[in-house]
Amino acid sequence: MTLSNVGSILATLTQLTQLNRTSALTHRVKDLSVPEFICLLDFITAEFQQFLRAIEMINNEALETMLEQVMDAFTLKIGQILQADRTTIFLVDADKGQLWAKIPQGEINKPIEVRIPLNVGLAGHVATTGECLNIPDAYNHYLFNKEVDERPGYRTHTLLCMPILSSSKQVVAVVQLLNKAGGMPFDADDEQRFRDFAASIGIILETCQSFYMAARNQRGAAALLKATASLGQSLDLEATLRLVMDQARDLMQADRSTLFMLSKETGELWSKVATADGSDLVEIRIPANRGIAGYVASTGQTLNIPDAYKDPRFDPTTDKRTGYITRNILCMPVYNSKNELIGVTQLINKQQGSFSSSDEEFMRAFNIQAGIALENAKLFENVLIEKQYQKDMLQSLSDAVISTDMQGRIVTINDAAMALLGCPHNNKDGRTQQLWEYKLIGRYVWDVVPIDNLKERLQGSLTTGLKHYVPEQSLTVGLCKRPGRSILTSHLALEHSAAGSRGIATGSREDSTTPHWSAEGDVYILALPKSDQPDVYIPWNETPWDSNASTYLSKEQVQEIERSINLTVNPLMNLEGTVRGGLVVLEDMTREKRMKTTMYRYMTPRVAEQVMARGEDSLMVGERKDVTILFSDIRGYTTLTENLGAAEVVSLLNQYFETMVEAVFNHEGTLDKFIGDALMAVFGAPLPLKENHAWMAVKSAIDMRWRLAAFNQSRMLTNQPLIRIGIGISSGEVVAGNIGSQKRMDYTVIGDGVNLSARLESATKEYGCDIILSEYTYNLCRDRIWVRELDRIRVKGKNQAVSIYELIGESDVPLNDNTKRFLDFYAAGRQAYLNRDFHKALSYFKQAYPLKPPTDQAVSIHLQRSTYYRDNPPPEWWDGVETLTTK
Repeated sequence: MTLSNVGSILATLTQLTQLNRTSALTHRVKDLSVPEFICLLDFITAEFQQFLRAIEMINNEALETMLEQVMDAFTLKIGQILQADRTTIFLVDADKGQLWAKIPQGEINKPIEVRIPLNVGLAGHVATTGECLNIPDAYNHYLFNKEVDERPGYRTHTLLCMPILSSSKQVVAVVQLLNKAGGMPFDADDEQRFRDFAASIGIILETCQSFYMAARNQRGAAALLKATASLGQSLDLEATLRLVMDQARDLMQADRSTLFMLSKETGELWSKVATADGSDLVEIRIPANRGIAGYVASTGQTLNIPDAYKDPRFDPTTDKRTGYITRNILCMPVYNSKNELIGVTQLINKQQGSFSSSDEEFMRAFNIQAGIALENAKLFENVLIEKQYQKDMLQSLSDAVISTDMQGRIVTINDAAMALLGCPHNNKDGRTQQLWEYKLIGRYVWDVVPIDNLKERLQGSLTTGLKHYVPEQSLTVGLCKRPGRSILTSHLALEHSAAGSRGIATGSREDSTTPHWSAEGDVYILALPKSDQPDVYIPWNETPWDSNASTYLSKEQVQEIERSINLTVNPLMNLEGTVRGGLVVLEDMTREKRMKTTMYRYMTPRVAEQVMARGEDSLMVGERKDVTILFSDIRGYTTLTENLGAAEVVSLLNQYFETMVEAVFNHEGTLDKFIGDALMAVFGAPLPLKENHAWMAVKSAIDMRWRLAAFNQSRMLTNQPLIRIGIGISSGEVVAGNIGSQKRMDYTVIGDGVNLSARLESATKEYGCDIILSEYTYNLCRDRIWVRELDRIRVKGKNQAVSIYELIGESDVPLNDNTKRFLDFYAAGRQAYLNRDFHKALSYFKQAYPLKPPTDQAVSIHLQRSTYYRDNPPPEWWDGVETLTTK
């Protein structure tokens, strides 16, 4: 069934709505038959589906990529049709008065964005006039401008430059075609052939850009709404504004965003900014009338600067301190409701181009909300600072501290106290900690801390002001895992905490402050032994709501925790000298467990248990030991991490060290220390190994090599840069023991073997290999490994020379024929080199050179040396030893 003269139903409706004739459709459908009405519904459905697809495109984050793909496809096809050697489509950016395009840079490199003035050069002329330019000799044309029209390294002969018009006959793009195939000029047929499809391309590009702008405005409105909500919900002003500034940065594709706060007392603007590698935060303070931010703070004007270093108001001092380079800046003032300037927002380095007027509009709206939030926060600032000060002071104590009211109910409890009672400290979102606080605060302290005579001592302290110190008390609690019911979702629990802190009895748990639970994972709860039945545990030591119900747990159902503690009970006094509460301090004396936990991070459990059995004093006394030292380091670490944020750098290092430390522990090594991105391990200390310590270190290095390959494989799948490492290994006698001060000591080793292994790790860069052994390590396991002698060197600071070897692999894994030939030629070349027969050495090294692509650095080094000594024979005392001048 067809419906005659349908046209675009929705377009007709739009026109009718504008004319206030919305009843026209009603009159139209009144006389339709059922089949005709169904057909009409099909047409309307189809057009509504188009609207839905349009809305989906606006909300699609890949819309910009979609536009780039359209441009790439059009560029390729236009060049094919008109047989041009190179084709570029320049889009018109009327807002900035520029033409811009993305020029491909090969298959691997990302395309670069090129921007040229709208009224300069051949493309600019076509964009401003809408005329076609067909030029047989580009360089001799009067409009040719070398600064914008010349392609570096490319000679343009023939050129065809055509405009692409929108539906309103405005130029939206310019297509530039260079050098027609066969050396022929472009002709009228080429121009007509282009015009045949130019109108369609114009409409498509116009539509794509309209969608892109609509999507950008949509994201801007959503981000601003989210920012407003965030500012209105939190009194943690610094964290909230940092979050919202990050949203603004991501929305406008800026590299950095900063809020400078104005300090009227000091006349300064201050903020905290990241260093260039993102590893640290540096506090920046500048006079309120200096630099870009100071100018905005002084004048209240908005600054949108496309080139910072060309602006005389820009102060490069901050860049020099942080190592960062500023390109363009958008800086705007922030006011409160009284129209007083209280801060300055600053966006730095737009990723593509410079900041636009629409960016200014978004930041202006954002700054209004930021000003309101800042003003509201000032009302709570003094209270929050004082409260945070007291909280920080309590949490900074390593001992467990619990404060009580005059009845002995818990008012505050620090993290150390909850950890002492078994509260998991690794809960990411803090909701388990909220649960424990809800269950503990407001309870009598002796009900949840089962220590003999605690009630009597605390009550005595509250009534008489006496202090009590009781050493070596036993504390036994249980930890029980419960499925589900794990999340404390009600903010009303915080109200309960506040009530408890004011000394208000909360009464029954069945009141308006009772939280709600959601079944999201497991939760660990506190269970306390029954006073008259130690093998029976009561969850939270609470009386069940239903007297007929039983909540008892058997000893097998809980994880029992036993601690040895020193107990201190003190009264809390007010300014008048009267008691206003109590303070219970629990000092955990379970040192052995803490020592084991710490030692497990540096050595295998078996070694840790043996060290513990020998006693802590065994580590305090220095001992001379024969050991093997392994140093490993990430190559090009600064370059690798310069584009990563601080959190990404920490995550990368944690993942990398996780697998590398396993390689150490799997071969009975001891982790000595981390030094930035480097790792130091010891084999043979603090206890001697049953196996050859040099062989265990070599096996660990080979394990690291394979683990790194697997680690890089996963990074390749996510298009992340690969990691390369260098490993240096040496053996010898060292002094091992706890070294440091009374406040801080670390178990470590010192000696020439340590220094040499560190130098060998650094030498891997010069010789282009990943693992280098000293002759001392090689001689201890030479029958088990394939190596090649790299050189005989004298490291910086030492007179004694040492032979060094590249570790190729274990000897039970056969070498292939190509590797054997390479090693044979290289060994023959080394022997001839040491025998001063440099002509023969050159011959052997040249035969080895092509067998190990890409270029082998050790071979290249010997080719250079042999050539030099062939032409400049060394003195008679020359022994082939090379002195390294760097560490």
